[in-house]
Amino acid sequence: MRIKEVRTIPLMGRTPDTGWVQGTDPNENLHTLIEVTTDEGLKGYGSSYTSQSLVEGALGLLRPWLIGECAIEPERVSEKLHQMAFWQGRGGAVTHAISGIDIALWDLLGKVTGQPIARLLGGYYRDRIKPYGSLLFDEPPVLKEKLQAAVSRGFKSLKLGWNGFGRVNRAYDELLVKTARETVGPEVEIMVDAGGSEQYWPHGFKWAVETARMLKDYDVVWFEEALPPDDLEGFKKLRDHAPLPITTGEVLTRRQHFMPWIEQGAVDIIQPDSTKCGGLSEARRIAWMAYDHNVLMVSHGWNTAIGLAADLHLAAAIPVARWVEYITPSPYIEEIVAHPFELQEDGTLLIPTGPGLGIDLDFDGIDRLSRGN
Repeated sequence: MRIKEVRTIPLMGRTPDTGWVQGTDPNENLHTLIEVTTDEGLKGYGSSYTSQSLVEGALGLLRPWLIGECAIEPERVSEKLHQMAFWQGRGGAVTHAISGIDIALWDLLGKVTGQPIARLLGGYYRDRIKPYGSLLFDEPPVLKEKLQAAVSRGFKSLKLGWNGFGRVNRAYDELLVKTARETVGPEVEIMVDAGGSEQYWPHGFKWAVETARMLKDYDVVWFEEALPPDDLEGFKKLRDHAPLPITTGEVLTRRQHFMPWIEQGAVDIIQPDSTKCGGLSEARRIAWMAYDHNVLMVSHGWNTAIGLAADLHLAAAIPVARWVEYITPSPYIEEIVAHPFELQEDGTLLIPTGPGLGIDLDFDGIDRLSRGN
């Protein structure tokens, strides 16, 4: 079975706010679905966290090495793409494109074998996992409404980040966290993402460690991206001094970029994004490296339904997986599947068990969103 065609599908028109300083236009295309078609007519689907124009640019480089390749050998084919694109890739849009291709090839392998990706990745360590609803901070009255809505949807874990946090003053930071804790009560887990990958992040170690102490007072589960994403030495020092778990990794690509963060003890939790880091093939290698170094793995996923499904399969197959990220609400998750993900009474999501990604796509919904409707 050979790869015959690769097609990109942009999602736009309903793009959620990212919290970036320049803002986010709902019509901005930040997610691109990838459809890989075989010479036998079977299709597999992946997702890349980047724009269609960048994915298409990368495919201009990658297509000659991809068309005609075996459609059911995701790890080998993806590694071939990484190696062949060595001088023009090694991260950025090229690796983001390979990520979506890799997920699509795993989907194809599952469909051909009649097995869910989780089993192909090694097997089910768990059949369900707790998602955390991923939200942006906002002014306290609005934040309270957002939190109440998320809890009413069944989320028992919530991550809050960006916007005003770390961008006004310490008193405002604590007001936001205090508002969150008082709104959801003691039983709902809260994580905080400072968003240190924003342009010209102004804070260093001393701000981060003082903020970490404040967050601990409100029983926050972890502190994410407290420093710029390339500050390896700063993260190592912060992990040694912070009273709660420290995490980062969403902007890193390829397992080689993750190695020093794991091997040098810079994080308690590593956060690869399978739609950016190289796909499930790379994310699995990163996760097992984390396992060998007693580091937890929590997939980053500002995502689509395809990306979320991929993260669920990865979480099932990794002993040290904890939680999955679920941006909420998002039409790119809820409105492109025939059967939306359903939270269980205990706040968990069941891992799909059908072949491949194990989800049924709503192609009418995809068509609407690909045209910005």
